[in-house]
Amino acid sequence: MIKPIDDAEYAERLRRVHAALADRSWSALVVADPANLYYLTGYDAWSFYMPQCLIIPADGPPRLFLRAMDANGAATTARLPADRIEGYPESLVHRPDLHPYDWIADRARALGLLPTEPDAIIAVEADAHFYSVRAHQALAERVGRARLVDSGELVNWVRLIKSEAELDRLRIAGRLAEEAMRIALAAVAPGRRQCDVAAEIVAAQTRGTDDHGGDYPAIVPLLPSGESAGTPHLTWSERRFCSGEATTIELAGTYQRYHAPLARTVMIGEPPARLAGAAAVIRDGMAATLEAMRPGRPVREAHTAFQQVIAAHGLTKESRIGYSIGVGYPPDWGERTISLRGEEARTFGTGMAFHVILGLWLDGWGYELSEPVIISDCGAEPLCRLPRELEVTR
Repeated sequence: MIKPIDDAEYAERLRRVHAALADRSWSALVVADPANLYYLTGYDAWSFYMPQCLIIPADGPPRLFLRAMDANGAATTARLPADRIEGYPESLVHRPDLHPYDWIADRARALGLLPTEPDAIIAVEADAHFYSVRAHQALAERVGRARLVDSGELVNWVRLIKSEAELDRLRIAGRLAEEAMRIALAAVAPGRRQCDVAAEIVAAQTRGTDDHGGDYPAIVPLLPSGESAGTPHLTWSERRFCSGEATTIELAGTYQRYHAPLARTVMIGEPPARLAGAAAVIRDGMAATLEAMRPGRPVREAHTAFQQVIAAHGLTKESRIGYSIGVGYPPDWGERTISLRGEEARTFGTGMAFHVILGLWLDGWGYELSEPVIISDCGAEPLCRLPRELEVTR
């Protein structure tokens, strides 16, 4: 039995958001990221494609605004009383002349959630995937002389240190990822269609294990294969797997919206020397990276440890080698806070979680190895137990 996320934990999350608002002297916060809505209220539905937000005043309880037909779902899943859930009229859906944020802003002003005084500062999640330009324009037109500012991922940073209940969910997500990856690696075979393998992966992600069922991931399975293996973030096609080709597989186990991403590479047939060599280097680089991920140590040291390993073999990697994870909704499972790169000024802390993704994407070929980890008092705790070798199948 895993620890429940109870009302006291939700209250503590909101307290930390209120404290952050007070530190910045902000009057209110408009939260649009579905991951942040879930984190703060527990609301969970595929409704994020429509305008919706949580408005948090500096000194009062939040209120959830969403489409009227989704209000019942919010009452079912959100840890909010019914009188703090507001549904805007269906007549506002997909209108060229009006926008739901027109109604949301007017209603929020009437409730005293959004101030209009010239010294008021209202923070918005300006870089959230589902906070649109039209939403921002509608809000700006209705808050009088108050100033709108970017929140700078305020809630995302509050999410950075996970509670024990959250860590429990990440560990379960890791087991689901491990099971899905075992099935994926066994499914890749010459002559099989990529789409058929993708179907087995999605089924495994959903089915989970006997102990815990899976949730839908924020990103679909990624299967760059053959020459396309040199390019990340490609999905599947109906093309058949061929002998002599490598495929990188990236997927995630997801449990109650908590994500554990995982990547491995499988080769059909004898691997070429360059691929086998890269696999050995990346394996050693992963070990060095994880060893450097300890509480109190600078994040940049993990990046340096990896770069030192691959540089000794004449390899370079310009992109970051990881990022924080936790709650995720489409289109991304990243938390958009700490990145594992040389410019990062922060330090590792107990309770953080990361996707350490070490990939080489070169002309016509690529190799990928990743691990989801949490930072414990003893260092990096991997959430999966699969070998970190190049998988070879015939």
